[in-house]
Amino acid sequence: MPQPPLTPNAPALLADVGGTNARFALLDAAHALPRAIRTLPCADYPGIDAAIAAYLADSGAQPQRAVVAIANPITGDAVRMTNHHWSFSIEAVRQRLGLQQLKVINDFTALALALPRLAAADCLQIGGGVAAARGPKALLGPGTGLGVSGLLPSGSDGWIALAGEGGHVSFSPADELELEILRLSWRRHAHVSAERLLSGGLGLPLLYQALCEIAGVAAEPLDSAEISRRALNASCPQCQQTLERFCTMLGTAAANLALTLGASGGVYLGGGILPRFPGFFAASGFRARFEDKGRFSDYLKAIPCYLITADNPALLGAAAALAD
Repeated sequence: MPQPPLTPNAPALLADVGGTNARFALLDAAHALPRAIRTLPCADYPGIDAAIAAYLADSGAQPQRAVVAIANPITGDAVRMTNHHWSFSIEAVRQRLGLQQLKVINDFTALALALPRLAAADCLQIGGGVAAARGPKALLGPGTGLGVSGLLPSGSDGWIALAGEGGHVSFSPADELELEILRLSWRRHAHVSAERLLSGGLGLPLLYQALCEIAGVAAEPLDSAEISRRALNASCPQCQQTLERFCTMLGTAAANLALTLGASGGVYLGGGILPRFPGFFAASGFRARFEDKGRFSDYLKAIPCYLITADNPALLGAAAALAD
């Protein structure tokens, strides 16, 4: 049965769904940017359709189109989140919510689409020179998991966002301490991915426990928020070492991605963790490790890195996907 035509000027629903929070917004012809932004904890809802329904009931909107950016690979109609229990059929959700169109994309694909829309004030540059205007852009960022994407130039002014799962590549140690961290992590996990150590939900606690064991100190049952808090207020030497090493190891991952993509357009760092401590991150060993690549150190020294500080940037990418 053919769908009825879309109502002119009807708002569209935008969503950015991570392993911890789901952010919703509306986009319509009267507003250039997403509006009515609201964040809902994923744990409060049995499924994505319940969270969307709660947001729409609160906003009073009746959208006909929606774009959902979600922390998960999108390979067909069935979606099962990697770092949360939600699973759903895209078509079934579309029908239950009465939408004519529902596009579901990876959350870091959406964030990559947002990069050309970011203003200079939306980013903090950390080292490097001037980005090539039409050069490939690399993107990664720790949140509940580790998101990875990139943006490649297409034609005279277009861009193609990559949809990959680079956070699940094997962790790459760069010195003896990180090699020992990897050995200890192998006791718990047959495959230690970059995400296992470079994320909030999994990484910071595992890294903290490994560093405590190496130092011969009893580890407390701390989550990532408490590790970060103690590190930033300098109340726990092991937490300080954990956060510093976390930033340094992220420099290796960022450099590997920059080399893979030839990211002359810059390396962008997103996710929900780093914007909480931009000063600490900028002063950490991230940039020194990023440039520490032997014969390709000079190549990497020229590439700027940018910490994304804008609020809800993936919603901008979802809006770009809606217009595509």
